Amino acid sequence: QVQLVESGGGLVQAGGSLRLSCANSGRTFITYGMAWFRQAPGKEREFVAAITGSGSSTYYADSVKGRFTISRDKAKNTVYLQMNSLKPEDTAAYYCAVTLSSSNYYTSASYRYWGQGTQVTVSS
Repeated sequence: QVQLVESGGGLVQAGGSLRLSCANSGRTFITYGMAWFRQAPGKEREFVAAITGSGSSTYYADSVKGRFTISRDKAKNTVYLQMNSLKPEDTAAYYCAVTLSSSNYYTSASYRYWGQGTQVTVSS
């Protein structure tokens, strides 16, 4: 059973940092790839970052490269998104997701399970 619960969102000034967490509260130990997506009001959900099941490879959207870091703690069944140098355009609801396939980490259609989301608001 996979039940993803995100936390760590909030209000931060531009240039600040936040760390998002996504834990699986279900019994299943997640060994598949996981990712973060975000969706701003009036916009489509977009890919942010992904990490493979082993944690050996990571992928990032160009808009967050060099500022965001995705990582996972297998023992805690948790994935993290460290967000630094935040910008107002990073404001969105952030969702974590689990994929059962490694064919394409960048598209939301690849992901089977989703969390409810956590809001990140960056003020200018």
